Amino acid sequence: MKIDRVGIIGAGTMGSGIAQVAATAGCTVKLFDLNTEQLGVSEKALEKVLRRLVEKGRIDDAEKSRIQKNISYVNSLEDLADSDLTIEAIVENLEVKKKVFAQLETLVSADCVIASNTSSLSITSIAASLEKPERCIGIHFFNPAPLMKLVEVIPAVQTADTVTKTAVETIKNWGKTVAVAKDTPGFIVNRVARPFYSEALRMLEEGMADVPTIDKLVRQMGFRMGPFELMDFIGHDVNYAVTESVFAAFYFDPRYKPSLTQKRLVEANWLGRKSNRGFYTYDNGNKLEIDHDPEMLTGADAKAMQDRLLVMLINEAADALYLNIAAAEDLDNAMTKGVNYPKGLLAWADEKGIGWCVEQLDALYDYYREDRYRCSPLLRGKASRKESFFQS
Repeated sequence: MKIDRVGIIGAGTMGSGIAQVAATAGCTVKLFDLNTEQLGVSEKALEKVLRRLVEKGRIDDAEKSRIQKNISYVNSLEDLADSDLTIEAIVENLEVKKKVFAQLETLVSADCVIASNTSSLSITSIAASLEKPERCIGIHFFNPAPLMKLVEVIPAVQTADTVTKTAVETIKNWGKTVAVAKDTPGFIVNRVARPFYSEALRMLEEGMADVPTIDKLVRQMGFRMGPFELMDFIGHDVNYAVTESVFAAFYFDPRYKPSLTQKRLVEANWLGRKSNRGFYTYDNGNKLEIDHDPEMLTGADAKAMQDRLLVMLINEAADALYLNIAAAEDLDNAMTKGVNYPKGLLAWADEKGIGWCVEQLDALYDYYREDRYRCSPLLRGKASRKESFFQS
Protein backbone atom coordinates (compact mmCIF):
# COMPACT_ATOMS: atom_id res chain seq x y z
CA MET A 1 0.00 0.00 0.00
CA LYS A 2 1.42 3.38 -1.01
CA ILE A 3 1.04 6.18 1.51
CA ASP A 4 0.25 9.57 -0.08
CA ARG A 5 -2.08 11.28 2.41
CA VAL A 6 -0.99 11.54 6.04
CA GLY A 7 -2.92 12.81 9.03
CA ILE A 8 -1.03 13.91 12.14
CA ILE A 9 -2.88 14.24 15.45
CA GLY A 10 -1.27 16.80 17.75
CA ALA A 11 0.53 19.98 16.65
CA GLY A 12 3.11 20.04 19.42
CA THR A 13 6.83 19.80 18.78
CA MET A 14 6.73 16.11 17.89
CA GLY A 15 3.60 16.19 15.73
CA SER A 16 4.84 19.26 13.87
CA GLY A 17 8.21 17.61 13.29
CA ILE A 18 6.61 14.45 11.88
CA ALA A 19 4.44 16.60 9.61
CA GLN A 20 7.58 18.29 8.27
CA VAL A 21 9.22 14.92 7.60
CA ALA A 22 6.21 13.56 5.72
CA ALA A 23 5.69 16.78 3.74
CA THR A 24 9.35 16.90 2.77
CA ALA A 25 9.01 13.33 1.45
CA GLY A 26 6.17 14.47 -0.82
CA CYS A 27 3.11 13.43 1.17
CA THR A 28 0.02 15.58 1.50
CA VAL A 29 -0.24 16.23 5.24
CA LYS A 30 -3.07 17.43 7.44
CA LEU A 31 -1.91 18.47 10.91
CA PHE A 32 -4.78 18.36 13.40
CA ASP A 33 -5.09 20.01 16.79
CA LEU A 34 -8.18 21.18 18.66
CA ASN A 35 -6.20 24.21 19.81
CA THR A 36 -6.20 26.64 16.87
CA GLU A 37 -3.60 28.78 18.64
CA GLN A 38 -1.24 25.79 18.74
CA LEU A 39 -1.77 25.28 15.01
CA GLY A 40 -0.64 28.86 14.46
CA VAL A 41 2.42 28.28 16.61
CA SER A 42 3.26 25.18 14.60
CA GLU A 43 2.90 26.97 11.26
CA LYS A 44 5.13 29.85 12.38
CA ALA A 45 7.71 27.41 13.76
CA LEU A 46 7.87 25.59 10.42
CA GLU A 47 8.36 28.90 8.59
CA LYS A 48 11.25 29.72 10.90
CA VAL A 49 12.89 26.30 10.48
CA LEU A 50 12.58 26.30 6.71
CA ARG A 51 13.80 29.89 6.40
CA ARG A 52 16.89 28.92 8.37
CA LEU A 53 17.48 25.97 6.02
CA VAL A 54 17.27 28.34 3.05
CA GLU A 55 19.76 30.70 4.69
CA LYS A 56 22.16 27.81 5.20
CA GLY A 57 21.78 26.75 1.58
CA ARG A 58 20.31 23.35 2.40
CA ILE A 59 17.10 24.01 0.49
CA ASP A 60 15.99 26.73 -1.92
CA ASP A 61 12.88 28.91 -1.87
CA ALA A 62 11.03 26.60 -4.23
CA GLU A 63 11.61 23.62 -1.91
CA LYS A 64 10.55 25.68 1.09
CA SER A 65 7.31 26.59 -0.68
CA ARG A 66 6.69 22.98 -1.75
CA ILE A 67 7.02 21.67 1.81
CA GLN A 68 4.73 24.35 3.23
CA LYS A 69 2.08 23.76 0.56
CA ASN A 70 2.08 20.05 1.43
CA ILE A 71 0.85 20.82 4.97
CA SER A 72 -2.61 22.08 5.90
CA TYR A 73 -3.62 22.91 9.46
CA VAL A 74 -7.01 21.62 10.62
CA ASN A 75 -8.95 21.63 13.90
CA SER A 76 -11.56 19.00 13.09
CA LEU A 77 -10.74 15.30 13.32
CA GLU A 78 -13.16 14.73 10.43
CA ASP A 79 -10.65 16.47 8.16
CA LEU A 80 -8.42 13.40 8.44
CA ALA A 81 -11.05 11.13 6.88
CA ASP A 82 -9.19 10.70 3.56
CA SER A 83 -5.85 9.73 5.18
CA ASP A 84 -3.89 6.66 4.12
CA LEU A 85 -1.95 6.85 7.39
CA THR A 86 -2.61 8.70 10.63
CA ILE A 87 0.02 9.18 13.31
CA GLU A 88 -1.05 10.24 16.80
CA ALA A 89 1.39 12.41 18.77
CA ILE A 90 -0.53 13.59 21.82
CA VAL A 91 -0.23 13.27 25.60
CA GLU A 92 1.25 10.00 26.96
CA ASN A 93 -1.99 8.81 28.51
CA LEU A 94 -3.36 5.41 27.48
CA GLU A 95 -7.02 6.21 28.06
CA VAL A 96 -6.83 9.48 26.12
CA LYS A 97 -5.13 7.73 23.20
CA LYS A 98 -7.72 4.93 23.19
CA LYS A 99 -10.55 7.45 23.09
CA VAL A 100 -8.99 9.33 20.16
CA PHE A 101 -8.29 6.11 18.24
CA ALA A 102 -11.83 4.80 18.70
CA GLN A 103 -13.25 8.08 17.36
CA LEU A 104 -10.74 8.24 14.50
CA GLU A 105 -11.60 4.75 13.29
CA THR A 106 -15.20 5.79 12.63
CA LEU A 107 -13.96 8.53 10.26
CA VAL A 108 -11.17 7.00 8.16
CA SER A 109 -11.36 4.32 5.47
CA ALA A 110 -11.11 0.61 6.26
CA ASP A 111 -7.60 0.54 4.78
CA CYS A 112 -6.18 3.49 6.70
CA VAL A 113 -3.22 2.60 8.93
CA ILE A 114 -3.63 4.04 12.42
CA ALA A 115 -0.34 4.61 14.25
CA SER A 116 0.81 5.95 17.60
CA ASN A 117 4.05 7.83 18.28
CA THR A 118 4.03 6.72 21.92
CA SER A 119 7.48 6.22 23.44
CA SER A 120 6.57 3.60 26.03
CA LEU A 121 2.86 2.72 26.16
CA SER A 122 1.58 -0.66 24.97
CA ILE A 123 0.66 -0.63 21.27
CA THR A 124 -1.37 -3.78 21.90
CA SER A 125 -3.50 -1.94 24.48
CA ILE A 126 -4.01 0.99 22.11
CA ALA A 127 -4.93 -1.37 19.27
CA ALA A 128 -7.57 -3.02 21.46
CA SER A 129 -9.62 0.19 21.30
CA LEU A 130 -10.22 -0.39 17.58
CA GLU A 131 -12.79 -2.53 15.78
CA LYS A 132 -9.96 -3.47 13.39
CA PRO A 133 -6.93 -3.70 15.70
CA GLU A 134 -4.88 -5.30 12.93
CA ARG A 135 -4.51 -1.83 11.31
CA CYS A 136 -2.78 -0.36 14.40
CA ILE A 137 0.99 -0.02 14.80
CA GLY A 138 3.56 1.99 16.73
CA ILE A 139 5.70 4.47 14.74
CA HIS A 140 7.99 6.14 17.26
CA PHE A 141 10.01 9.16 16.10
CA PHE A 142 12.70 10.81 18.18
CA ASN A 143 12.90 14.52 18.93
CA PRO A 144 13.59 16.54 16.84
CA ALA A 145 11.90 14.34 14.25
CA PRO A 146 13.33 16.09 11.14
CA LEU A 147 16.92 15.62 12.39
CA MET A 148 16.93 12.27 14.19
CA LYS A 149 17.49 9.41 11.77
CA LEU A 150 15.93 6.58 13.78
CA VAL A 151 12.27 5.57 13.87
CA GLU A 152 11.12 2.57 15.92
CA VAL A 153 8.32 0.57 14.29
CA ILE A 154 6.40 -1.52 16.81
CA PRO A 155 3.77 -4.04 15.69
CA ALA A 156 1.10 -4.85 18.26
CA VAL A 157 0.15 -8.46 18.92
CA GLN A 158 -2.82 -7.87 16.61
CA THR A 159 -0.99 -5.97 13.82
CA ALA A 160 -1.25 -7.49 10.34
CA ASP A 161 2.04 -8.29 8.62
CA THR A 162 0.99 -6.17 5.65
CA VAL A 163 0.57 -3.16 7.94
CA THR A 164 4.04 -3.66 9.39
CA LYS A 165 5.48 -3.92 5.88
CA THR A 166 3.70 -0.74 4.82
CA ALA A 167 4.91 1.16 7.87
CA VAL A 168 8.54 0.06 7.41
CA GLU A 169 8.56 0.87 3.67
CA THR A 170 6.91 4.25 4.24
CA ILE A 171 9.31 5.37 6.95
CA LYS A 172 12.30 4.24 4.88
CA ASN A 173 10.91 6.23 1.93
CA TRP A 174 10.82 9.24 4.25
CA GLY A 175 14.60 8.89 4.60
CA LYS A 176 14.71 7.35 8.05
CA THR A 177 16.47 4.31 9.52
CA VAL A 178 13.93 1.81 10.83
CA ALA A 179 14.37 -0.45 13.83
CA VAL A 180 11.56 -2.97 14.30
CA ALA A 181 10.89 -3.70 17.97
CA LYS A 182 8.68 -6.08 19.90
CA ASP A 183 5.83 -4.44 21.82
CA THR A 184 7.47 -4.45 25.24
CA PRO A 185 7.87 -1.56 27.73
CA GLY A 186 10.18 1.14 26.41
CA PHE A 187 10.58 -0.68 23.06
CA ILE A 188 14.33 -0.47 22.26
CA VAL A 189 15.75 2.95 23.15
CA ASN A 190 13.73 3.79 26.25
CA ARG A 191 14.45 0.34 27.62
CA VAL A 192 18.14 -0.05 26.77
CA ALA A 193 18.98 3.54 27.78
CA ARG A 194 17.59 3.27 31.32
CA PRO A 195 20.98 2.47 32.93
CA PHE A 196 22.48 5.61 31.38
CA TYR A 197 20.31 7.56 33.80
CA SER A 198 19.73 5.15 36.66
CA GLU A 199 23.34 4.05 37.14
CA ALA A 200 24.60 7.64 37.00
CA LEU A 201 22.01 8.59 39.62
CA ARG A 202 23.04 5.63 41.72
CA MET A 203 26.73 6.60 41.59
CA LEU A 204 25.78 10.16 42.58
CA GLU A 205 23.70 8.91 45.51
CA GLU A 206 26.58 6.68 46.63
CA GLY A 207 28.83 9.75 46.71
CA MET A 208 31.27 8.40 44.15
CA ALA A 209 31.45 11.81 42.44
CA ASP A 210 29.36 14.94 41.93
CA VAL A 211 27.14 15.80 38.96
CA PRO A 212 29.65 17.76 36.80
CA THR A 213 32.37 15.17 37.37
CA ILE A 214 30.16 12.24 36.33
CA ASP A 215 28.98 14.15 33.27
CA LYS A 216 32.58 14.90 32.30
CA LEU A 217 33.61 11.25 32.69
CA VAL A 218 30.74 10.13 30.48
CA ARG A 219 31.53 12.71 27.79
CA GLN A 220 35.10 11.40 27.81
CA MET A 221 33.65 8.02 26.74
CA GLY A 222 32.36 9.62 23.54
CA PHE A 223 28.80 10.48 24.57
CA ARG A 224 27.68 13.92 23.41
CA MET A 225 26.06 14.74 26.75
CA GLY A 226 26.50 13.47 30.25
CA PRO A 227 23.51 11.76 31.91
CA PHE A 228 22.62 14.71 34.14
CA GLU A 229 22.89 17.20 31.27
CA LEU A 230 20.68 14.93 29.20
CA MET A 231 18.06 14.48 31.93
CA ASP A 232 17.92 18.27 32.30
CA PHE A 233 17.51 18.56 28.51
CA ILE A 234 14.74 15.94 28.28
CA GLY A 235 12.94 17.29 31.36
CA HIS A 236 12.77 15.43 34.65
CA ASP A 237 8.99 15.20 34.50
CA VAL A 238 9.25 13.32 31.20
CA ASN A 239 12.32 11.23 32.06
CA TYR A 240 11.05 10.23 35.50
CA ALA A 241 7.60 9.35 34.13
CA VAL A 242 9.13 7.02 31.54
CA THR A 243 11.25 5.37 34.23
CA GLU A 244 8.18 4.87 36.44
CA SER A 245 6.23 3.47 33.49
CA VAL A 246 8.96 0.98 32.53
CA PHE A 247 9.48 -0.02 36.19
CA ALA A 248 5.77 -0.76 36.70
CA ALA A 249 5.39 -2.47 33.32
CA PHE A 250 8.25 -4.86 34.13
CA TYR A 251 6.55 -5.88 37.39
CA PHE A 252 8.90 -3.72 39.46
CA ASP A 253 12.12 -5.30 38.23
CA PRO A 254 14.89 -3.64 40.32
CA ARG A 255 16.89 -2.88 37.16
CA TYR A 256 14.39 -0.14 36.34
CA LYS A 257 13.79 1.28 39.83
CA PRO A 258 13.30 5.07 39.76
CA SER A 259 15.54 7.38 41.78
CA LEU A 260 14.34 9.40 44.77
CA THR A 261 16.87 12.06 43.81
CA GLN A 262 15.11 12.61 40.50
CA LYS A 263 11.68 12.37 42.12
CA ARG A 264 12.60 15.24 44.46
CA LEU A 265 13.54 17.40 41.46
CA VAL A 266 10.12 16.70 39.91
CA GLU A 267 8.39 17.54 43.21
CA ALA A 268 10.33 20.81 43.42
CA ASN A 269 9.36 21.58 39.81
CA TRP A 270 13.06 21.72 38.98
CA LEU A 271 12.49 20.09 35.63
CA GLY A 272 15.70 21.11 33.88
CA ARG A 273 16.06 23.55 31.01
CA LYS A 274 12.33 24.11 30.65
CA SER A 275 12.09 25.47 34.22
CA ASN A 276 15.63 26.98 34.36
CA ARG A 277 16.59 24.66 37.19
CA GLY A 278 17.47 20.97 37.39
CA PHE A 279 20.83 19.42 38.18
CA TYR A 280 22.19 22.63 36.65
CA THR A 281 20.89 26.20 36.54
CA TYR A 282 19.77 27.83 33.28
CA ASP A 283 18.88 31.27 31.97
CA ASN A 284 16.13 31.07 29.34
CA GLY A 285 17.18 27.50 28.64
CA ASN A 286 20.89 28.33 28.38
CA LYS A 287 23.10 26.49 30.84
CA LEU A 288 24.94 28.76 33.25
CA GLU A 289 28.55 27.76 33.68
CA ILE A 290 29.54 27.09 37.26
CA ASP A 291 32.85 27.41 39.03
CA HIS A 292 33.74 23.79 39.44
CA ASP A 293 36.94 21.88 39.85
CA PRO A 294 36.30 18.23 38.98
CA GLU A 295 36.49 16.03 42.03
CA MET A 296 39.91 14.52 42.56
CA LEU A 297 39.43 10.99 41.34
CA THR A 298 42.24 8.54 40.80
CA GLY A 299 42.52 7.12 37.32
CA ALA A 300 41.27 3.81 38.67
CA ASP A 301 38.19 5.40 40.25
CA ALA A 302 37.30 7.26 37.08
CA LYS A 303 37.72 4.15 34.93
CA ALA A 304 35.66 2.07 37.37
CA MET A 305 32.77 4.52 37.05
CA GLN A 306 33.00 4.58 33.26
CA ASP A 307 33.20 0.78 33.08
CA ARG A 308 30.24 0.41 35.43
CA LEU A 309 27.99 2.63 33.32
CA LEU A 310 29.08 1.00 30.07
CA VAL A 311 28.68 -2.59 31.20
CA MET A 312 25.18 -1.89 32.56
CA LEU A 313 24.17 -0.50 29.17
CA ILE A 314 25.73 -3.48 27.39
CA ASN A 315 23.92 -5.87 29.73
CA GLU A 316 20.57 -4.23 28.95
CA ALA A 317 21.19 -4.44 25.20
CA ALA A 318 22.24 -8.09 25.48
CA ASP A 319 19.12 -8.90 27.48
CA ALA A 320 16.95 -7.19 24.86
CA LEU A 321 18.54 -9.39 22.20
CA TYR A 322 18.18 -12.48 24.42
CA LEU A 323 14.43 -11.77 24.74
CA ASN A 324 14.03 -11.14 20.99
CA ILE A 325 13.00 -7.50 21.46
CA ALA A 326 14.85 -6.67 18.25
CA ALA A 327 17.62 -7.94 15.99
CA ALA A 328 21.24 -7.16 16.94
CA GLU A 329 21.67 -4.70 14.07
CA ASP A 330 18.44 -2.89 14.97
CA LEU A 331 19.47 -2.68 18.62
CA ASP A 332 22.79 -1.06 17.75
CA ASN A 333 21.26 1.24 15.12
CA ALA A 334 18.63 2.33 17.63
CA MET A 335 21.23 3.55 20.10
CA THR A 336 23.59 5.21 17.63
CA LYS A 337 20.91 6.85 15.46
CA GLY A 338 18.16 7.29 18.05
CA VAL A 339 20.16 8.76 20.94
CA ASN A 340 23.56 9.39 19.34
CA TYR A 341 25.58 6.83 21.29
CA PRO A 342 29.21 6.78 20.11
CA LYS A 343 29.01 3.05 19.32
CA GLY A 344 26.42 0.33 19.18
CA LEU A 345 26.37 -1.39 22.55
CA LEU A 346 26.67 -4.92 21.18
CA ALA A 347 29.57 -3.90 18.95
CA TRP A 348 31.09 -2.18 21.99
CA ALA A 349 30.73 -5.45 23.93
CA ASP A 350 32.62 -7.27 21.19
CA GLU A 351 35.35 -4.65 21.33
CA LYS A 352 35.72 -4.85 25.12
CA GLY A 353 35.34 -8.64 25.13
CA ILE A 354 32.29 -10.60 26.28
CA GLY A 355 34.36 -12.21 29.05
CA TRP A 356 35.29 -8.74 30.34
CA CYS A 357 31.60 -7.77 30.44
CA VAL A 358 30.71 -10.85 32.48
CA GLU A 359 33.59 -10.26 34.91
CA GLN A 360 32.51 -6.65 35.45
CA LEU A 361 28.88 -7.61 36.10
CA ASP A 362 29.80 -10.47 38.42
CA ALA A 363 32.04 -8.14 40.42
CA LEU A 364 29.18 -5.62 40.76
CA TYR A 365 26.78 -8.36 41.83
CA ASP A 366 29.26 -9.77 44.35
CA TYR A 367 29.68 -6.30 45.86
CA TYR A 368 26.04 -5.16 45.93
CA ARG A 369 24.16 -8.48 45.96
CA GLU A 370 21.31 -6.84 44.05
CA ASP A 371 19.41 -8.31 41.10
CA ARG A 372 19.91 -5.10 39.10
CA TYR A 373 23.47 -6.32 38.49
CA ARG A 374 22.59 -9.83 37.34
CA CYS A 375 24.34 -10.81 34.14
CA SER A 376 22.26 -11.48 31.04
CA PRO A 377 22.17 -15.20 30.20
CA LEU A 378 23.14 -14.31 26.63
CA LEU A 379 26.32 -12.58 27.77
CA ARG A 380 27.27 -15.44 30.06
CA GLY A 381 26.57 -18.02 27.37
CA LYS A 382 28.60 -16.20 24.74
CA ALA A 383 31.49 -15.77 27.17
CA SER A 384 31.55 -19.48 28.00
CA ARG A 385 31.48 -20.38 24.29
CA LYS A 386 33.98 -17.60 23.44
CA GLU A 387 31.53 -16.13 20.93
CA SER A 388 30.89 -12.51 20.01
CA PHE A 389 27.88 -10.59 18.69
CA PHE A 390 29.17 -9.58 15.26
CA GLN A 391 32.78 -10.63 14.74
CA SER A 392 33.46 -13.86 12.86
